[in-house]
Amino acid sequence: ALSAMSSTPVPVPKPLLPSPPPTEAAWQLDELLADLGHTQSKLAAAGQGAVVPTESSLDNMLDSLTRDLQELGITAAPAGICAACRKPIAGKVLTALGKTWHPEHFTCARCGKELDKGPFFEQGGRAFCEEDYHQAFSPRCAYCAGLIREKVVTALEQTWHPEHFFCAHCGKVFGDEGFLERNGKPYCHQDFLAMFAPKCLGCERPVLDSYLSALEGIWHTECFVCTECRTGFTGGSFFELEGRPYCELHFHQRQGTICHGCGRPVTGRCITAAGRKYHPEHFVCSYCLGRLHKGTFRECGDKMYCQPCHDKLFV
Repeated sequence: ALSAMSSTPVPVPKPLLPSPPPTEAAWQLDELLADLGHTQSKLAAAGQGAVVPTESSLDNMLDSLTRDLQELGITAAPAGICAACRKPIAGKVLTALGKTWHPEHFTCARCGKELDKGPFFEQGGRAFCEEDYHQAFSPRCAYCAGLIREKVVTALEQTWHPEHFFCAHCGKVFGDEGFLERNGKPYCHQDFLAMFAPKCLGCERPVLDSYLSALEGIWHTECFVCTECRTGFTGGSFFELEGRPYCELHFHQRQGTICHGCGRPVTGRCITAAGRKYHPEHFVCSYCLGRLHKGTFRECGDKMYCQPCHDKLFV
């Protein structure tokens, strides 16, 4: 008899089907990623003493990368041309002075310091860091010779720190009243007048406006008066004695030429008797008022008498 036998079924392996061939675009993208990975490995190794790719090789890789992207239908137009190296800018672009730059190529024209992260100063179409700009172009103070970085005072054809432009005599910083110049130096009004303005011969104060010129000097109009009585010279004439002006009366009084008889100046003929001066018509007897003649008069006290009146009164 036949007997049935059972067994566990064994799975039959299915034949492996080949994978579909990769597309051309996918293959190029894989190759491009591999190139990028290779380049990054080289750059990472550079810090460990490996050979750094030369500039020309980097440029070639950039050109190759650009072509590969174009073949994949990706257009990589440059952001501009670097004004320093004249190469296309594919990454971060810096715009300054009306031009485009690689950030690392925008540097100080004097010291080469990169300026992409800080302030810069422009002169003649070139960029400078702050220190080099001031060293090359900022004015210097005529007093301390230091650089003027902020406010500047221009005066006397020179430049000054505001705090260093002061009176050459007293050191006071000039305010709204300004300054006056003498021999290339600035002075405040008070010191200038005290030091350089002409002085009045009467009061020795500076003469600022109207004045008179007399006795080899100048005078305030109100100071040109008689030295003795302080009255002005209404007639325009005066008398000079030892460099000072006098009216006629006090000039003759100082000179001792006052008539003892009338108290007025003796300017013409003069009679001198007993140390005193007289107008001829005033040399008379104090009692009879008759004209006296030299040698025929007598003196008693401070008065003059003719001989008869003297004998009548005192003998």
